[in-house]
Amino acid sequence: MRFMLLCYDDERAWKAAGDAALKAAMEEAVALTHELDAKGQYLTASPLHAPATATSVRVRNSQHFVTDGPFAETNEILGGFYLIDVNSLEEAIDIARRHPGARVGTVEIRRVLEIDGLPDRRP
Repeated sequence: MRFMLLCYDDERAWKAAGDAALKAAMEEAVALTHELDAKGQYLTASPLHAPATATSVRVRNSQHFVTDGPFAETNEILGGFYLIDVNSLEEAIDIARRHPGARVGTVEIRRVLEIDGLPDRRP
């Protein structure tokens, strides 16, 4: 089963923790991806740039609107994602609880909905 782990960060908590803590957390997250890869569970992952760099697109009544910045103001921002292939939700939960971002933010787990007709990019 494929699961998306959406890593929501509390930017204020990371700023308060300092650059050294953020660097250590990123190194821990990279180590986790290597462990998942060795087990054949890793499909892809990536951190995201800050929400201030986002561009949001909305279409209403056939008109499109493009704005700079995130879709919504919130304390936790989407900081990155993992796409994993594991046997159960319990395995996905085990991986998510080990991600350093779960200690200062939230790791949301969502099963990937398989839709017929999409290109298959699995390795």
